[in-house]
Amino acid sequence: MMTDSVSPSDDDDSTAHPSQTSKVRRLLEKYDLPEMGETLEVAWTRSDDPASLRDLAHRFNQQLLELAMKVTGRRPLDGEIENTYRLLTTDDVSPGDATEARRRLERAGVDIDQLTTDFVSRQAIHTYLTTVRGVTHQSTDNTPLENANTFLYHLKQRTATIIESRLAQLRDADHLSIGSPRVLVDVQVLCDDCGQQYSLRELFSVDSCACEANGDH
Repeated sequence: MMTDSVSPSDDDDSTAHPSQTSKVRRLLEKYDLPEMGETLEVAWTRSDDPASLRDLAHRFNQQLLELAMKVTGRRPLDGEIENTYRLLTTDDVSPGDATEARRRLERAGVDIDQLTTDFVSRQAIHTYLTTVRGVTHQSTDNTPLENANTFLYHLKQRTATIIESRLAQLRDADHLSIGSPRVLVDVQVLCDDCGQQYSLRELFSVDSCACEANGDH
């Protein structure tokens, strides 16, 4: 059985705000995996057979392992990533097999200690998804409007977070001079038929534009 690869102390710093200290967020930037965050979110929140946090942690760690191997010039064979990861993280493999797997990676030039330190637990995935990307499992008791409002709110928050992160990267690389950027995302909905404009909150609260009052719809 696969176990979580890191202890709680290796994950997020509970003394700081999780969205700023998320281990997963740091690793996405370190390994240049901008699309991986959305992949995790979609897999966890899909209504049809959502992925578990444990499975997502294993998927994330295997992605790090694959990148680490490719950096050394190796092209992993089919199934090699999954098998190597199993040897590194599973309790029921023999110590000899685990040691041999580590040595093969070390001989190939992989910094195995750093790699395994970067491996994340399911709790780190949960922290990233809920505090950085602002997502939760949708409740089937909610109305379609409530679900849409929640989804779009988190989408706005995520957009702001991504922009803030990119601005901070430009600042840290001396391409941009700015203090602590805080991005505010305001979405307005304009009906071309009646000319009325609404914020998302306003539109969902009234659940119709002025067209209905005018008998246009």
